[in-house]
Amino acid sequence: MIESGSLTPGIDPAAWKLPAGTALRYEMPDARLHPLLPSYAVLDSDPTIWTGPEEWVLPGWAQLWIVLTPAPIAVSLRRGDVPLGAAMVFGSTSQAMPVSARGGVTVVVDISPAGWARLFDTSAEAVRERITPLEQLGRASWARDLTALLDASDCARDVKAVLDDFFLSRLPPAHRDEAMIARIAGAIADETIVDSRALAAALDMDPRTVLRRTLQHFGHAPKVVMRRSRFLRVLCAMLMADTPPDFSVTPPGYHDVPHFLRDAKQFLGLTPRRFMALGTPYLRAVLRGRTDVIGAPLPMLDRL
Repeated sequence: MIESGSLTPGIDPAAWKLPAGTALRYEMPDARLHPLLPSYAVLDSDPTIWTGPEEWVLPGWAQLWIVLTPAPIAVSLRRGDVPLGAAMVFGSTSQAMPVSARGGVTVVVDISPAGWARLFDTSAEAVRERITPLEQLGRASWARDLTALLDASDCARDVKAVLDDFFLSRLPPAHRDEAMIARIAGAIADETIVDSRALAAALDMDPRTVLRRTLQHFGHAPKVVMRRSRFLRVLCAMLMADTPPDFSVTPPGYHDVPHFLRDAKQFLGLTPRRFMALGTPYLRAVLRGRTDVIGAPLPMLDRL
């Protein structure tokens, strides 16, 4: 397996509590890329040691997965299992997805809404809740070249330089909406803004304009994006805590426990209690690792 850790100084991967037979790296992209591609991750496992439990991908912004595994990986969406090819783009998602893998390396590049606007001509709404081969989004040469470059690397310490050089040399010009996207993302991250009407007022924008731009670049309507961020902020804190949560206590940002459970039904498809009972030790290590290196467990929770 690869060496766990990060090129970021002072990082000790032992604090991530990785399960035996797994490895993980997180890297901070070049500062010129970070607003577009918030983080790089390298996931690895040895199937002779790591046999589960089944792991999950939490809902969120788009991602690019470069799959370098000898055995197939499948992700379960609402419409059924999707086998992954070599270079796959996950659109913005609103429900957690179980993943079945049998060892090997996968490189994951997080894509922010501004990054989506810069890299792809396709509306984020058109590919939400879908997994699409990179070549089908007009980047056939990227899929071929990036897979070859990563396959030729050590899949560990080389990955940050490979990805930085690749994207910096091919980065399209800035999209005209990037300043607006940054304003919307900042307002969504503001925990005092609790609904779409307040969001539009804070942005001093027509609600219809906010809706169109959020669908185009974030993939979902503002209400979904805001609810998803609020829910995942609470869930990630539960998953990374050293002690089990008290499910009778109303979480921050919620009116009461049933309010929280309604969001859990939409974004997990399970109650938080049932999801926590699944174990998900590798997911928990991923959340700790990203927090340690990047500063937050998920890109949408980054401090902007």
